[in-house]
Amino acid sequence: MKLIVILIFVLNNFAFAQFAPPAGQPGSTAIYKESPVFTGWAQNVEIYRGYVDISDKSLGFADYGDKEYIFGIADGKVLSLGDSGVVVIKLDKPVFNGDSWDFAVFENGFNDEFLELAFVEVSSDGDHYYRFPAVSFTDTTVQTGTFGATDATKIHNLAGKYRVNYGTPFDLDFIEDNNLLDKNNIRFIKIIDVIGSLDDRYATYDSKGNKINDPFPTPFNSGGFDLDAVGIIHQKIQNSNDDTGMTDIIIYPNPVVSILQIRSVSNCISNIEILDVSGSKYNISQIYGSGIYDLSSIQPGMYFIKIDFGKDKTIIRRIIKE
Repeated sequence: MKLIVILIFVLNNFAFAQFAPPAGQPGSTAIYKESPVFTGWAQNVEIYRGYVDISDKSLGFADYGDKEYIFGIADGKVLSLGDSGVVVIKLDKPVFNGDSWDFAVFENGFNDEFLELAFVEVSSDGDHYYRFPAVSFTDTTVQTGTFGATDATKIHNLAGKYRVNYGTPFDLDFIEDNNLLDKNNIRFIKIIDVIGSLDDRYATYDSKGNKINDPFPTPFNSGGFDLDAVGIIHQKIQNSNDDTGMTDIIIYPNPVVSILQIRSVSNCISNIEILDVSGSKYNISQIYGSGIYDLSSIQPGMYFIKIDFGKDKTIIRRIIKE
């Protein structure tokens, strides 16, 4: 059911060339850095810098920022990748494919239109990487200039879609199943700068074969995608039974109009919170007995259900309120 809903969402957006809008607007998927949905942050990276300007390699490589700037919660300190630069996030605690966004990537765009983009790939073994199917419907007849504007509603599954302090979320369900990728054991996240040039010699392409048009050139030591942080939403807990409490949760119906049931077959739920994509909490109370909640006062949209089972045991599920 979950995959069907996602496919309908994507196909509908393809039809209208319209994806989620900037942070703070209705329908945005941007997640604020202080949202309690985040259970961890990147702490270990490998860096492969790209060029200051790939069309003039004599300028050398981008060198702004230290790797420590990526660690922990997004704070505006960044590491610049340069044209075609790559960062590999190594995870001590693997990401698993939960029933919502699984992690988010933060860039430092200073407004909703100056967007520097990057591809995102994942791997469970460090050798075989699989890319989120990026889509760009940005016009390709005119090159976006160095400080040019990009419409966030025209791009999907590209990091850098949202301004500073707001993460672009990624859901592992968007990647096709593959025997070489264990979606419940993601140990590596790779972020690759998009070269936004329309010149055939340097252009990069989305999953539909479209050239991706973003600010180019950016001939500075801070050029290219500026990685601020990677926030983890669904992260396995070491030395625990990772399936316990994850497969026996009943959340019904989803989408929901008003009455929602939340129960666990084999675990004792200690606390439940409902959060919007910005991390704001909504107070709800049980009705008609344990595990049944009235959501009729909440506005339609996408929300997260944060379920605590006690010490060091939390899961997050996504629901749609109609």
